[in-house]
Amino acid sequence: MATIANITFACDDPAALADFWAAAVGYEIEAAPPDLLAAIEAEGGDPNEAAAAVDPDGSGPRLFFKKLPRSDPEHIPIHLDLDADDRETEVDRLVALGATEIETKTQTTGPYRETWTVMRDPEGNGFCVQSPPVA
Repeated sequence: MATIANITFACDDPAALADFWAAAVGYEIEAAPPDLLAAIEAEGGDPNEAAAAVDPDGSGPRLFFKKLPRSDPEHIPIHLDLDADDRETEVDRLVALGATEIETKTQTTGPYRETWTVMRDPEGNGFCVQSPPVA
């Protein structure tokens, strides 16, 4: 069975976006191996060509940020959903880190009510912050 190794973001500034997502989800920046950095510099490459953030306990997937041309983030059919016990407080924290709040939505299905806030990271990638469903 395969497992998720990386969730990869095409972006303009890998280091800055890695810093945002590491702070957003409690990850740590993964330092590039010194020999890799030396090879990049020897070839005249950009040391900010890529960056990564990793789960400190090793259980979550690595978030990998690569300087690449991007699709319009409005039309990417996949995004991350973050769970938060206190959605409003978490939204405020993420805005302070550089995210943008777009809108808050609520959906009721039978006895369950779900509320989530649609957001964008500093480079415009969409994600949501949701509260646990309430019965």
